[in-house]
Amino acid sequence: MKASAFSYARATSVANALELLEAHGDGAKVLSGGQSLLPAMNLRLISPELIVDIGELTELRGIAVRESVLAVGALARHVDLEKSPEIATHAPLLKEAIGHVAHPAIRNRGTLGGSLAQADPASELPACMVALNATIIVRCRSGERRIAAEDFFRGIYETALSAQELLVRVELPVARRNSMHFFCEFARRHGDYAIIGLAAQAIVEGEVFTDLRLAFFGVGDRPVLAEAANRLVGTALTPAALSEAGTDLARELDPYEDQQASAAMRRHLAKLLMVRCVSTLLGRLGLNAGGPA
Repeated sequence: MKASAFSYARATSVANALELLEAHGDGAKVLSGGQSLLPAMNLRLISPELIVDIGELTELRGIAVRESVLAVGALARHVDLEKSPEIATHAPLLKEAIGHVAHPAIRNRGTLGGSLAQADPASELPACMVALNATIIVRCRSGERRIAAEDFFRGIYETALSAQELLVRVELPVARRNSMHFFCEFARRHGDYAIIGLAAQAIVEGEVFTDLRLAFFGVGDRPVLAEAANRLVGTALTPAALSEAGTDLARELDPYEDQQASAAMRRHLAKLLMVRCVSTLLGRLGLNAGGPA
């Protein structure tokens, strides 16, 4: 199957892209890396009237540290994130997660902004943005909006972006002292969409979490920042405490069911991921929640 007929415009600047989006509204779609948009068009899942190609806008590229903020342009490719020394130093969770995104051919073309705007609930990068407490900056002709990652993702392929707005960059707090991260996903084959995954960012003092953000993906219509993590912060962890947190997590999650896994299986895997995360970050691999980790 091939895409339905559409018009094409290559934006010459961000301002030009915004003019085109404002003029065509819901009839326009933005093309950055094309790794999500073009397959959806070929399957006739979407049929835009106009494609606005922003791929040549150098002002949307770049990765830089500004004071205590790591700024990443929307057109930073996956491979740029994977190779960036700034990402490795200040957001190592993101570097680790990129290795799980599809395959090298996809990572060489796919962009951070495109992945976030696509908002696939089984995608790694939206969950990383939530775990890292990122701020997503979008722009329209009248100015910019700053949106917390937790509020940006609204549902399956749905975000807080309006049809007249363009995602221009992401800002991440630089890693703090005693910062640690964890990333793991279950997939049938490496590069496949995850059945379920966890991106986590933590601050550890001794053997106590002073901050813990657990962002699950593949368990709902958007990344889920688990409230159950609050039970694990500021207290000495025991198998009983971890078991109680696992029970809270299972109640909190509302996973979907598909050909890959039942809702019950996804709840079980989520608990296993939480145990693995806590055990790894605290260096206590014997810690468990009454079952194998």
